[in-house]
Amino acid sequence: MQALRPVSRTLLRDRAYAVIRDAIVAGEIEPGAVVRDADLAEQLGLSRAPVREAFSRLVDEGLLESKPQSYTRVTPLVAADVRDAAAVVGALHEMVTRVAVPRLRPEDLEEMRAANDRFAAAVRAGDVDEALRADDDLHDVLVRAAGNRAAAATVARYTPLIRRLERRRFGEGGSCRSAGLHERLIEACAAGDVDAAVRVTEEIWRTLTALADPD
Repeated sequence: MQALRPVSRTLLRDRAYAVIRDAIVAGEIEPGAVVRDADLAEQLGLSRAPVREAFSRLVDEGLLESKPQSYTRVTPLVAADVRDAAAVVGALHEMVTRVAVPRLRPEDLEEMRAANDRFAAAVRAGDVDEALRADDDLHDVLVRAAGNRAAAATVARYTPLIRRLERRRFGEGGSCRSAGLHERLIEACAAGDVDAAVRVTEEIWRTLTALADPD
């Protein structure tokens, strides 16, 4: 049998990052909870090194906070931080939509429709996690089509911060009205109407930003 190549340390770091990030966003690791690299490394079946690297990235992204030689813990949900992140991410989505619409292929539009079908079904079923995954998948089509790597990296960096509050609000019985907005966005994209697509994108993000408004 041909020998297998060792798993890249980068892949291990990315795996640790994705699992821990998703657990924080889902509320499985709650705001204020102290996290220890040794404990999570054991749970994930990894060494401590990739978990420490994941911690560093999550601190940079605002999901963890760390005091050297003292603690690393999940950041609290701060509405102002979410509003700031949503303003940046929303503006970038408007920008990539403007660039992406003329580049969309029929298969891209079908991917967006399929993601919205999954989104609507998840909302009806009360499956918040699947709804957010489908929402990300739909908008990622436009991000990919735009081909702006800086925008894509910034969106990827700050979206989890927004999703964490979004998930909590939906879990508390908040409503989600984005399925119809998605349909309007897809219709504008299919028609090649850049201005209409940007207007709907702005409306989607205005709705999301409102989740961070004080009650």
